Amino acid sequence: MIFDKEGTTTIVFQERIELSIFLKDLKEAYPKLRHSHLIINLFSFDDLTSNDLLEFLQLSQTHKKAKKSFVLVFPGLSYDQLPDEISVVPTIQEAKDIIEMEEIERDLGI
Repeated sequence: MIFDKEGTTTIVFQERIELSIFLKDLKEAYPKLRHSHLIINLFSFDDLTSNDLLEFLQLSQTHKKAKKSFVLVFPGLSYDQLPDEISVVPTIQEAKDIIEMEEIERDLGI
């Protein structure tokens, strides 16, 4: 698992591994990551479905309750294929934009 910290945001990605192993590793590393906004880069996974991404739902909900952003980056699915509790975008830059917008909303109390 590779971590790239940029300010208050950590980008997490893994090269060529099964999704179940990636999720297990992410949950184990979560205590170290819980204070950062998280971008989970899933580019290395080829054929993920909306059901696969639902595996991140609990972690996403936990992270957002702590007033931190949690964004999945996967170009194969759009946000309308998943529940509102999971943010999914096609690029890293869009993930950074989502985090910036969510920080503004939190600052404004929205």
